[in-house]
Amino acid sequence: MAAVVMLLVTGCGGEEKTDNISAGMAAVQNLEYDAALQYFDAALEAGENERQLCRGMGLAYMGLSEYENAIIYLEKALLLSDGSPKDMDFDINYYLAAAYFRNGQADDAIGAYDAILALRPKETEAYYLRGCAKLENGDYEGAKQDFDQAVSQDKENYDRLIQIYIVLGDNGYKEAGREYFQQVIADNEKTISDYDLGRIYYYLEDYENARNFLSKVKISSNYEASLYLGRTYEALGDFNYAASIYNDYTLIDQTHPEIYNQLGMCRMQMGEYELALTAFQAGMGIEGNGMMQTLKFNEIVAYEYMKDYKTAAALMNDYLKSYPDDAAAQREYQFLKTR
Repeated sequence: MAAVVMLLVTGCGGEEKTDNISAGMAAVQNLEYDAALQYFDAALEAGENERQLCRGMGLAYMGLSEYENAIIYLEKALLLSDGSPKDMDFDINYYLAAAYFRNGQADDAIGAYDAILALRPKETEAYYLRGCAKLENGDYEGAKQDFDQAVSQDKENYDRLIQIYIVLGDNGYKEAGREYFQQVIADNEKTISDYDLGRIYYYLEDYENARNFLSKVKISSNYEASLYLGRTYEALGDFNYAASIYNDYTLIDQTHPEIYNQLGMCRMQMGEYELALTAFQAGMGIEGNGMMQTLKFNEIVAYEYMKDYKTAAALMNDYLKSYPDDAAAQREYQFLKTR
């Protein structure tokens, strides 16, 4: 759900923006939610577009994990529609569904996806997300139907297949996820790429086969293959070789934060905490970073292992301002304040 929310942050349905709303949306993208609300207050005073304003307020409150407020503003944004469904209406419905889901209102999230699919029955993303909501609601059969539909509409979307496998596994249906993989291998054995076979075997926990297929891919120019091959060696317990794969890739491409994060995690496993810290901070320095939360948390952990508890506590305080719903971080912060 969170991934979809971040992917849709910039979608505005083509309507004209005004200065304060634009500044507020930029603040949302930078995770500066309190600042965003200040810009939106200014937009209200300036009489800027009410619908875009409500949408922006909804996103800012989602960022603050205040889902009830987010729902209020996103529902209002929908009510301000002119009655003719446009891209912005679908955009808002996706956000609203995510807010419902995060607020524990799975039934309402399903209703929002129903509204999307009633008008756009080929919206594969909505089938997948509605399946996630149904699974959360205890409706495995309904979720399976939606996942089947999402797969049938985009049969070679192995990224989606992996997402379905992960969410099924997280909800206790790992074997059902494995069946998707086994079926796709049987149906596409002669056409599927070494890369896709390798990562499917990785998720099936057949690391020997994963390594064999991924090793056939030219990893020096393939970020995803480098990432999966490195993870495969991690799973096989060879953190040193995994770290060498990640490190070699960063010598030719410095634009992927996840590579730096995995490099840092390998360094942590080997007790090389200063090198781990360097890797996490290098990843944080990448512009437009979609992994900032993970990297910031791991940076804090590295400082802890280095026994620099004062720095770790200060960073954790800042972290929780941006990610207040991270329960694990809140518990860790209580520990740090005692050191």
